[in-house]
Amino acid sequence: MNKKYLPGTDIELSPITYGAFAIGGWFWGGADEGDAIRAIETALDNGVTTIDTAPVYGMGHSENVVGNTIKGKRDRVQLLTKFGMRWDTTLGDFAFESNDNDGNPVKVYKFNGKQSVIEECDRSLKRLQTDYIDLLQMHWPDSTTPIEETMEALQILKEQGKIRAAGVCNCPVDLLERALQVIPLATNQVGYSMVNKGIEKELVPFCLENGIGILPHTSLQKGLLTGKIKIGHKFNEGDHRPNNIYFNQHNHQEIMNLLQSIQLIASERNISLAQLAINWTMQQPAVTSVLVGARNSEQMLDNVKAASFLLSPEELSTIDVALRQMDLKL
Repeated sequence: MNKKYLPGTDIELSPITYGAFAIGGWFWGGADEGDAIRAIETALDNGVTTIDTAPVYGMGHSENVVGNTIKGKRDRVQLLTKFGMRWDTTLGDFAFESNDNDGNPVKVYKFNGKQSVIEECDRSLKRLQTDYIDLLQMHWPDSTTPIEETMEALQILKEQGKIRAAGVCNCPVDLLERALQVIPLATNQVGYSMVNKGIEKELVPFCLENGIGILPHTSLQKGLLTGKIKIGHKFNEGDHRPNNIYFNQHNHQEIMNLLQSIQLIASERNISLAQLAINWTMQQPAVTSVLVGARNSEQMLDNVKAASFLLSPEELSTIDVALRQMDLKL
């Protein structure tokens, strides 16, 4: 795979990043740990060497699975994790209430206080069984903590050698401007897909101008762009997707219509719709690496193939025409 440098660093990322949200189990209707381990091993064996996780994914479970799986392979892996989504404190902004993997109710808060960031990093290092993190990211902004204070914590961790680079997630331009006064930011991880292009107006131009890479998550729009989730699909208990606006009947149908209109490109290339969607995302401005989840090795192998080709300018133009014809109600 043709790797890209993490902006402002000498760290090379694979063009596809293994997104380890779903393997945490929580929020996705459960997950099989054996399948998750094999998915990560398949990723590494096929050139996907970058892994993105977070403490809140399964309340530590995702980080533990990743740490156990990469044991003895740390030099082959770029580890990306996050901080700032706490289920063990009431400080900061209340985010949501849910159940953990054991069915116990938990309340999650967004909190990015300096000492909290440093403590969270130390816990992540233990769960990941490593002495450094390649990219540590603020998971969400927190209205109770000035972003300058949060960035000071990242600067301390960088000076201590616990992290190699600093990043943010879900961060608007005004906060990026303030954060950059304290520390260089390598990336901003945000939701972005063929059918969710809101970042293109302001955020992408700002990131291009300031040397910040985009790490798109939800590039398959929670599975919709695979074409495998038909209208009326029955989800496992605990899966959050039925309540997502993209899954309401109107939007789901519009996306199915889109997929039908671009199916010819996939068929002519002998690729899946998921591979087409991932490759489209890889080619968008400022994108450094595309986060893609996989619950098992079969899904991972399908995703890997998205980096084996490039859609042509003509194909990209055809896709853009189809996208402009959509009528999503968001």
